[in-house]
Amino acid sequence: MAKRDYYEVLGVVRTATAAEIKKAYKKLALELHPDRNPGDASAEERFKEASEAFGALGDEQKRQIYDRYGHEGLASGGMQPGFGNVDDIFSTFQDIFGDVFGFGGGRARRDGPIRGGDLRAVVALSLAEAAFGAQKEVTVQFPSPCAACEGTGAEGGKLTVCPTCRGAGQIAHARGALFLRTTCPSCRGAGRTAAKGCPECHGDGEVPVERKVKVAIPGGIDEGQSLRIAHQGQPGVRGGPAGHLYVGIQIEPDPRFQREGNDLVCELKVSFIRAALGAKVKVPTLDGEVEIDLPAGTQPGEALRVRERGIPRLDGRGRGDLLCLVRVEVPKKLSAKAKKLLLELQDTFDREG
Repeated sequence: MAKRDYYEVLGVVRTATAAEIKKAYKKLALELHPDRNPGDASAEERFKEASEAFGALGDEQKRQIYDRYGHEGLASGGMQPGFGNVDDIFSTFQDIFGDVFGFGGGRARRDGPIRGGDLRAVVALSLAEAAFGAQKEVTVQFPSPCAACEGTGAEGGKLTVCPTCRGAGQIAHARGALFLRTTCPSCRGAGRTAAKGCPECHGDGEVPVERKVKVAIPGGIDEGQSLRIAHQGQPGVRGGPAGHLYVGIQIEPDPRFQREGNDLVCELKVSFIRAALGAKVKVPTLDGEVEIDLPAGTQPGEALRVRERGIPRLDGRGRGDLLCLVRVEVPKKLSAKAKKLLLELQDTFDREG
């Protein structure tokens, strides 16, 4: 079944501001939240659909790609929003659900599964790799739950009830007639503390881990864009899903070309004689040299367009163009014979002009 338009899903116009999009999603999240619609599969699917729509339109970069290329543009760039389950949605948009539903923002218990954190990495590409795609490998480093203590930070995994909050995970503060609850600073909301620190992780509950991840770079990607590699982030806790890996794109300068969107611009140096008479000239492209016609009378600064020799579009719909900016070279030194011929040519121009 074809995906619905994201703006239609959220019930906003295409010119809606970021604040209006966020407000619309909050309203739908409140209406469709699974805890408010127990056993209603239709409401849960609409909840997932709305979250996917907000995942695209709530991100400025993804929204620009969606506005220009639609669902296919996000999918081909590896940026299609998607969630494995409802808890994944709560973890991704925990700030939203914290605002809507108060403390905690979702359904997870203190001792329940916790989604792993997202990781970020950067990959450097040549212009050709960015244009045609590539397979890259990135190294990510992150803290992982200690296997010796199962992430508890306690030797043998033995925990005791936190004496500060007495296992509640929160402590209350009186503010006049009001009582405010905050996370317990001793157990950080866990409700339990280590009887004795784990010697492997020194009580941290985590150890540093390094992992290599293969990343498929789609052709047509541009500087500053990022790819979302699902579930390749930090592992979850107590059976929770892994976070995601976001790979930022950097493109190394190419001495031959400047990139302008999907078009490439290069400099074409020609002699003034060829510019005047016209000629067949070779120009560089990402696919190798091609021969083009230099029209007679070409002026300095003119742009010669070579169709479909630029950057492939991210959505797979053709390529940009190559623009060759003509630079007419004037020799700094001339032989006596060359000077004589140029003077004769100048006399001819003067008589004909």
